Amino acid sequence: MSDPNLPITPPNAEIRQWAMFCHLAALLGLVVPLGHLLGPLVLWIWKRELDPFIDAQGKEALNFQISVTIAGGICFLLMFVLVGIVLFAILVVAVLILIILAGVKANEGQPYRYPLIWRPLK
Repeated sequence: MSDPNLPITPPNAEIRQWAMFCHLAALLGLVVPLGHLLGPLVLWIWKRELDPFIDAQGKEALNFQISVTIAGGICFLLMFVLVGIVLFAILVVAVLILIILAGVKANEGQPYRYPLIWRPLK
């Protein structure tokens, strides 16, 4: 257990930037099929050993995108009863807002936890 009297050093600018990129890499899904999963996955695998902050934020970003993919699939199935169209639109707006918010928080050196997601990667 760590000593609570010791100061906790915040991540440096490079570490914060890579953590931010782990979140923002999901925007690759706007131009590449499955890019929302592949972007965070590739960055996390590539940079996770550099710092525990990058590892934690990369896992969080990937967990969020896995949850979003599942929610998107459910919305697709519900499109046959029309409610899925509205739910999918709400999902897209919420995802964009949360990704940007997470990227900003990570760049500030604050660990971000997405609300209400499934976390298969621990």
